[in-house]
Amino acid sequence: MSDTNTSSLGGNTLCFYGAGSMAEAILRGLVEAKLTDPKNITVMNRQNAERLLQLQQQYGVVPATTDELKTSALTNADVVILGMKPKDSAAAISALKPLLRPDQLIISVIAGLSISTIHQLLGRGQPVVRTMPNTSSTIGLGATGISFSETVNDNQRKLALDMFNAVGLSAVVEEPLIEAVNGVSGSGPAYVYYLMEAMIDAGVQLGLTPEAAKDLTVQTVRGAAEMVITTGENPGELRRKVTSPNGTTQAAIETLDQFAFQEGMNKAILRCAERAREMGDAIRAEAVKG
Repeated sequence: MSDTNTSSLGGNTLCFYGAGSMAEAILRGLVEAKLTDPKNITVMNRQNAERLLQLQQQYGVVPATTDELKTSALTNADVVILGMKPKDSAAAISALKPLLRPDQLIISVIAGLSISTIHQLLGRGQPVVRTMPNTSSTIGLGATGISFSETVNDNQRKLALDMFNAVGLSAVVEEPLIEAVNGVSGSGPAYVYYLMEAMIDAGVQLGLTPEAAKDLTVQTVRGAAEMVITTGENPGELRRKVTSPNGTTQAAIETLDQFAFQEGMNKAILRCAERAREMGDAIRAEAVKG
């Protein structure tokens, strides 16, 4: 675990605008990794005060439940993390314009929202970090793509990297590749859960109890991921090693091929990235209209 004294977050104050599952995943990682004191973190949303109080009780963060508290938190924070729903983001960011200082760091976890659109909505080249994390950040095993605006200084860059490295792995990419990150890892946990659902269901159909099918599936997926990490081998090579000619695994893989499993997965990831771009276009159109 990190020491709050050596973390680049130090005494910096953070304000989470939006208190959904991704915001919780990040703040939980920061608190559990002891990168900062929970009292340096303020959370707010549009109207669900009960949710904010729940986060306060669970993590010790500060809830901003009134307009006065929200304004104070946004005005004084060193870092503002944007985590509202994409459809609400244009109006919300426009409303932030008179409250933010030009030197405040903005970190966005909003799918599709580009740095240029944030700058357009704020009317200036604010320091912006665009990220695409995933929900595995909740347990410190997240995967996050990160891009920086030109106005982000070295200290702010380190702060952002420390934040997301505290909740898993981060990869700095050129901004146009953030949609690819969304397709591969941002939505990636859902693909794996979907696969696991199918494995568990098939196990039950074959006579296993739901509990046994789940336990075996979970351990299998966990073990397969650890094998890739531990051996450093390509997943394709590991697959070939366990696929004996004319054996049971080959029969299963051939069946998946009949259903175009790999093609379906590729198309799903491409469609996810495409949908992120569509959402970004919608936010941009809203910004122009505003």
